[in-house]
Amino acid sequence: MGMTMIPRLFLILGLLLTPLVSHAAVFNPQSFTLANGLQVVVIENHRSPIVSHMVWYKVGDADAPSGLSGMPHLLEHLMFKGTKSVGPGLFSKIVARNGGRDNAFTGSDFTAYYQNIAANRLELVMKMEADRMANLVLDPKLIETERKVVLEERRSRTDNDPAARLREKMGAAQYERHPYRNPVIGWEADIRAIKPADLQAFYRTWYAPNNAILIVAGDVTLAEVRRLSETYYGPLPARDVQERKRPDEPPLKGPKRVELRDMAVRQPLFLKEYRAPSRRLDALKQSHALEVLEMILSGGATSRLYESLVVKSKLAASAGASYNAESFDWSEFGFYASPNPGVSMERLEAALEAEIARLLAEGVSEQEVARAKTRLIDGAVYARDSLSTGSYALGRALGTGQSIDDIESWPERIGAVTAAEVNAAIKSVLVEKSAVLGLLLSETKP
Repeated sequence: MGMTMIPRLFLILGLLLTPLVSHAAVFNPQSFTLANGLQVVVIENHRSPIVSHMVWYKVGDADAPSGLSGMPHLLEHLMFKGTKSVGPGLFSKIVARNGGRDNAFTGSDFTAYYQNIAANRLELVMKMEADRMANLVLDPKLIETERKVVLEERRSRTDNDPAARLREKMGAAQYERHPYRNPVIGWEADIRAIKPADLQAFYRTWYAPNNAILIVAGDVTLAEVRRLSETYYGPLPARDVQERKRPDEPPLKGPKRVELRDMAVRQPLFLKEYRAPSRRLDALKQSHALEVLEMILSGGATSRLYESLVVKSKLAASAGASYNAESFDWSEFGFYASPNPGVSMERLEAALEAEIARLLAEGVSEQEVARAKTRLIDGAVYARDSLSTGSYALGRALGTGQSIDDIESWPERIGAVTAAEVNAAIKSVLVEKSAVLGLLLSETKP
């Protein structure tokens, strides 16, 4: 609860940025849809007698009403505060008493709840999750208590963290009108402005079976999940769910430069983001080429940026690139580097800009593309051993407008990427006027 997800450059080390999505030889998902519109996905994995039960709602902070950023995250907290049949705080206690673990997280485009538990306890957690999909009790006193929890979370994770504050400044610079400019946890003033009636309306608008995806992975069968889901989720009524309408975002009139100085900064950081297409908005079919480019630049000790800036020149303690295709609207292709002691930010910035200029001038080679594709596809094979990787990958993709067919074809699409396509994507996306540059610097005492 409260694991706020911010799908921008700063999730560079997160598992979900690795494009390990399903195809038949990896997760082999099976799917059906209940009469009320709930999409159900089953990933059988009989290695251990455990299951992962996840519900993804196709709603995130970018769907919050104007001036109420952070409301989806606050509602995520309140989903643990009880229904008439499961009292406040009992949901997690019941899961724990049965040997399981549960949590939730909110992103800009989705909200998800999960339980990992013994396979013979699947019915228990499914019954409770279905209950709070329709019967959440939003007690005003509990709302105020949880509002304070969220405000404290914001203070500790954002206000007291210079890197998090830089994230917020870069998001606001990258997007002028689109709600991706808002932090997922919300602005403090917005969190304070949320009323119980706002939360109730949001819950009734978006938390419906026909706006959700149920993913069950582990020691289960399709027949068992079908029976249980029809029993517990099937009776929940579908509701009219509004279309996800976000404001159009004008082209950046950049480049823009954002700096943040703070005495708490121990490790300076250079960041540069270019607005890029997500998978859903990929009219030019560039997203797979951008994933290959990310691997070329940032895929381990032999990657371009690490080899150039960390190994050879020894200017950087870390360096790499980042791209996340699974956004409902726009995404960003980003570069990052952190200097070694004694290296000025000016020198590091010049070196990274030189690498970007080399990319634009020379592109990448067929050999680099071939190596990157092999590593990406090999990574998908290893993913089959994880109970949760398939659930996360499918949930993120389905929650942002893709289909299972899109997901299953990912290895083939990656395998078909050519150097020419990567080089075309480089020239299309790495356009200086669409760049936002961020600097995190140490501030010395006056």
